[in-house]
Amino acid sequence: MDNTSENKLELEPEVLDESAAVENATGHPLPFSFAKRNGVLIREFTDGIAQAVYRTGASPLGIAESRRFAGVPLKLTCISSEAFDEMLQQVYEQGSQMAMQMVGDLDDHTDLLQVAQELPEPTDLLESDDDAPIIRFINAVLTEAIKENASDVHIEPYENRLGVRFRVDGVLQEVLQTRRALAPLVVSRIKVMSKLDIAEKRLPQDGRISLKIAGRAVDVRVSTMPSGHGERVVLRLLDKQAGRLDLSSLGMDNKSQQMMDELIHKPHGIILVTGPTGSGKTTTLYAALERINDNSRNIMTVEDPIEYFIDGIGQTQV
Repeated sequence: MDNTSENKLELEPEVLDESAAVENATGHPLPFSFAKRNGVLIREFTDGIAQAVYRTGASPLGIAESRRFAGVPLKLTCISSEAFDEMLQQVYEQGSQMAMQMVGDLDDHTDLLQVAQELPEPTDLLESDDDAPIIRFINAVLTEAIKENASDVHIEPYENRLGVRFRVDGVLQEVLQTRRALAPLVVSRIKVMSKLDIAEKRLPQDGRISLKIAGRAVDVRVSTMPSGHGERVVLRLLDKQAGRLDLSSLGMDNKSQQMMDELIHKPHGIILVTGPTGSGKTTTLYAALERINDNSRNIMTVEDPIEYFIDGIGQTQV
């Protein structure tokens, strides 16, 4: 690789502690799409040098372009593809906090229908190069919710403010208050993303969004409800990775797990799984289905709605 003074690409000879590097990764001047496509990531800045990592097979031209983009010399270290993907996700999730601070850029007189309908539909939220404030706001809220392992996001307009609450471990906690003027813009944009009727504001609506956040596949169940101060929105986050847990990963003690395993293998009967919102009822049921899904029996489900699709099982939504 060219190591001229123009590019100043300095290879780091020592072995990087990948787990510590992922935990301490903090900053990024590179667009997510560029870093992901070229396999290079700026981990942090120290003493006027960009500490960068690249995965095996990274683009040399991409690394050189990273130097130009950063504006300072790069100190490079090669890491495994698995560690790179983990660090990429961590760094750009942290970047959502900056986007949270940009929600005050909107004009009170913005045409909400025009803004909501004209904003592009990004395939991956963090790959969007569009700096529209409403997109940055929604990106930040969803990314932060995933980072906090929230099961639900409540977007609630009040007389003088717009509140955002996350449900974590079954308990709602407020994470943001911002200007009331943002409420109709946020709701309209979410309706566009979930293919709901933007003009209908007097009736509740339900929809669904399938998207990626920092490379993670997430389904979002959307519910809107009219209120005295505008439409309230609840986003139920369904992490597709979480829906593939095994019974042994649910935190049961050995006795409870053995009892559950015996019950789900019985030829008849009923099992009631109860608990508050976000307590893991759906995850438990899907884990049980995964356990007995061995192609030796015909399994049919009736769901409202289908939250995760399981290969080999006939799932019906009512």
